[in-house]
Amino acid sequence: MHILDLGNRDYKEIWELQKNIHARRVADELPNVLILVEHNPVITVGKSGKPGNVLFPIEALNQRGVALYHIERGGDATYHGPGQLVGYPIFNVRDGLAGIKPFINGIERTIIATLHCFGIEAYTKEKMIGVWTESGKICSIGVAVKKWVSFHGFALNVNTDLNYFDLIVPCGLKNVEMVSMQKILGREIAMDEIKESVVSSFGSIFGQETKRVCLKEVI
Repeated sequence: MHILDLGNRDYKEIWELQKNIHARRVADELPNVLILVEHNPVITVGKSGKPGNVLFPIEALNQRGVALYHIERGGDATYHGPGQLVGYPIFNVRDGLAGIKPFINGIERTIIATLHCFGIEAYTKEKMIGVWTESGKICSIGVAVKKWVSFHGFALNVNTDLNYFDLIVPCGLKNVEMVSMQKILGREIAMDEIKESVVSSFGSIFGQETKRVCLKEVI
């Protein structure tokens, strides 16, 4: 599994990059790839997005420096921004992963294991996708799968400014409380530490060796 850590990047740039890597993974020109990134403030709406779950018009969002994209992943509206670790696993979900549902379950288990390393107890909810704590939802997951290869992925609130979630109905779930690791622990968390833990957990749970690569090695 290649690990591609891109720091802070614009959402649209990484959306296009995912499509490029996805095509190469479908053609079996690459192994599985996990992109790790932070985004500038952006709201994305998946295929299940319902009218009204973005609570402000595009003009008002732009005035606050928030972009808006309607994308091909599953799920409803979510927010990405600085202090949030976004991961895009571009994996063949058929080879050794037994399909889409076990793949999503693996992502949930990876996030739960990562949070456990930082002393945060987390869990899943029946018939819902994502990861919760006693204080609220901490990680959203929304994937797309085409030709048995996934793209899009998860968003883990690390040091996220949670006020931005007031712009939407998060994941289409009314009255959901969003929370971050920083809010639970009462301190800022080093993003590099989170990345290392996520990579380790991905490798362990998905049974794959990990190798950090640069951008030119995957495009």
